[in-house]
Amino acid sequence: MQEFIDQLPQLAKDKHNENKKFFAKLKKKPPKRLDQMMQELHDEEFTETDCLQCANCCKTTGPLFTDKDVARIAKFLRIKPQKFEEQYLRRDEDEDLVLQQVPCTFLSVDNYCSIYEVRPKACREFPHTDRKKFQQISNLTLKNVTICPAAYHIVEKMKARIPV
Repeated sequence: MQEFIDQLPQLAKDKHNENKKFFAKLKKKPPKRLDQMMQELHDEEFTETDCLQCANCCKTTGPLFTDKDVARIAKFLRIKPQKFEEQYLRRDEDEDLVLQQVPCTFLSVDNYCSIYEVRPKACREFPHTDRKKFQQISNLTLKNVTICPAAYHIVEKMKARIPV
């Protein structure tokens, strides 16, 4: 798995133009059952992919934290939301709340998340390949295939299934 993760940025870069063209066409004319197909591809991929063997998302990128995320996680950690923000988060150039550093502070050496039960919405939904109106998040997906083996495989299977 680690070998594939190491190769992933280059593989994604090699496919970037192809994927970009595919998503541009998909956005213009999405198939009628795209959401259902994406759910099937997502479910199928995650019967084969074990995130605990990878955790590359947690090691290389940080999620956005909503106010609800902050409140829920702070309560779980038994600290005030303001203290949680001061200790773990910062505002990025878009004024979004993000982690101060990556890899994620809450990622253990065994790839388990110490706040898994209350993790941010962005983490719960990653890599967003089962999201409704999938064609609307093509830029996000193009980014995610560079870090998530499952997202990469799903997009490759999707291109094989959908003639555009």
